[in-house]
Amino acid sequence: VAARAARAGMQARVFIPADLERGKIIGSAVYAPTLVAVNGSYDDVNRLCSELGDKYPWAFVNINIRPYYAEGSKTLGHEVCEQLGWRAPDHCIVPMASGSLFTKIYKGIKELAWLGLIDWNPTRMSGAQALGCSPIAEAYERDSWNIRPQKPKTIAKSLAIGNPADGYYALKTMRDTNGSATTVTDEEIVEGIQLLAETEGIFAETAGGVVVSGLRRLVREGRVGPDEVVVAFITGAGLKTLEAVAPALKPALSVEANIESFERALEEREGVLPLTKAV
Repeated sequence: VAARAARAGMQARVFIPADLERGKIIGSAVYAPTLVAVNGSYDDVNRLCSELGDKYPWAFVNINIRPYYAEGSKTLGHEVCEQLGWRAPDHCIVPMASGSLFTKIYKGIKELAWLGLIDWNPTRMSGAQALGCSPIAEAYERDSWNIRPQKPKTIAKSLAIGNPADGYYALKTMRDTNGSATTVTDEEIVEGIQLLAETEGIFAETAGGVVVSGLRRLVREGRVGPDEVVVAFITGAGLKTLEAVAPALKPALSVEANIESFERALEEREGVLPLTKAV
């Protein structure tokens, strides 16, 4: 929004939760909008913006109320089917905040089948949430359609929607497709980020950590089959949430500019020395 406003010569006011990750703040601040840090959650920010939109002649352009954005999310489903050789996956694991992305990915897959571009495959849809903000998953576990709003408390700020607008539709998609929901702790989120980085070379933000650890839990609980083609949706880059993972990382080796210092430090850290060239 800030970038488009700058390009068009328009004034932008960007409202954010006061505890938003620094990387995301800088990503907007560089375009010189008026940044407004609200003491509260995303739900509080959205409510304030709605009230301001009623009072002033301003356009409230939150992504979840823009129909083109919501419909555009279907392209994730389209691209996955294309990358799988024009077939639908057996199971999708998707992070959930408002629930919009979750439902639109499935809609995108269904539309390809309706158009005859892929054979119909009853894709199962499962959602993952942070334990500290899991109103959809909590309703699923209660076997209820009543989603109880929660006050978010999690490092996964991008998923911190305590009163999800599309929560009902996410639950319906889950149940219609024989999918499920799961939650992970903040510690598991960090573990998921590290696991993906160390094994696949992909640095995900906290929502990605939710998906990776959520998938691991679903597998352990037998809710993901061993023969299923599973797609885990990693929806953000880790550079936006450096603060979440930084405390869990090993510090750099501190050495002098000579081989002896390096070898001593390496042996202390790893217990072995690197192999030398054969003579």
